[in-house]
Amino acid sequence: MLYRTMPKNGDELSILGFGCMRLPMKDGHIDEERAIAQIRSAIDRGVNYVDTAWPYHNGASEPLVAKALKDGYREKVKLATKLPTWLVNSRADMEKYLNAQLERLETDHIDYYLMHSLNGPSWDRLMKLDILKFIDNIKADGRIVRAGFSYHGEPDDFNPIIDCYDWDFCQIQYNFLDRNYQAGLSGLKYAASKNIGVVIMEPLRGGNLGKETQPDAVRDVWDRAPAKRTPVEWALRWIWNHPEVTLILSGMNEEAHIDENLRIASEAEPNSLSQAELNIVDEAEKAYNSVMMVGCTACGYCLPCPVGVKIPVCFEWYNNLHAFGDVMGSRFKYAMTTGDVFRDEPETGFASQCVACGECLDKCPQNINIPEELKKAAADLEGEGFTDIVNAGRAFVRRKI
Repeated sequence: MLYRTMPKNGDELSILGFGCMRLPMKDGHIDEERAIAQIRSAIDRGVNYVDTAWPYHNGASEPLVAKALKDGYREKVKLATKLPTWLVNSRADMEKYLNAQLERLETDHIDYYLMHSLNGPSWDRLMKLDILKFIDNIKADGRIVRAGFSYHGEPDDFNPIIDCYDWDFCQIQYNFLDRNYQAGLSGLKYAASKNIGVVIMEPLRGGNLGKETQPDAVRDVWDRAPAKRTPVEWALRWIWNHPEVTLILSGMNEEAHIDENLRIASEAEPNSLSQAELNIVDEAEKAYNSVMMVGCTACGYCLPCPVGVKIPVCFEWYNNLHAFGDVMGSRFKYAMTTGDVFRDEPETGFASQCVACGECLDKCPQNINIPEELKKAAADLEGEGFTDIVNAGRAFVRRKI
């Protein structure tokens, strides 16, 4: 296992962290015996960062992690979890959820505590609730050691949040297809310039970049690469090649996947890929984009939509569904992001809300027939059972005390 240093505090962290959002399942519940064995085996082989959150597995992830970290394992790792910011409406709520998490995790402190799923508007709301004083207090009294946040917002809102506080670390989505998505490469570099550690989530885009069955155009790229690597290894090594990255979180739930990730994490030094290898990954990115249904670059020029359609998000999951064949995963994530499930009074942005007013047509630099493509996206992503998927998404994130 290779390790990298968290810039501000000197913690030596394994470059592979164990993400506990996608643990193995059995009969509709976490397969506890198997999940505990997987987590402990990874720790025994060098993983020392374990990440969970309040809503994962409908609230069952944190208690499972507590069980996995018994028998001396808690002392071997840095434990990360997240404040469910969308459920917080007061300072009292902040205290309530943190204390409940400490109880769930059966610990007196959390090593890496994140403000979960921030974007510009949610951060503005939390600032009005005096979130910074709360963070200062819980660091001072020892209930948390390091403070950070995970980000799910627009690119322009990332740097202002970074600048708001003396953060220890942040967590962003980043992979070779999402170089400019949310915080993106510019956010990664900005955080690093501020001496802030960066944890990477979704390195395989929900596992899709590592699937054995790849689009023909992508498989052809990997096949002609001089270095013979699996798609998983190409994707992970490309991220670890960035010296600004502290660690990658992987939602590992198959023993073979854990073995493969650990092997790669023993070799992936920063700046270790040649220019020829980087060019191969660039070619793979282009090959993926060539099989996307809509040539949307998520530039956002089409926004705001008069009826609230989240146009780039709709196209993102429409493309994801067709590029990877991940029907259920794409529909669920589409429901989560366009259904505004984090808010008490959601402002939905479904493709089906489009009224074909045409206001977006002249704004699109890609000359996409947006109303026509939204109609196709709605047909594939919504349809039968969609309301149930939206409700399931709300239940997933809005589990209260």
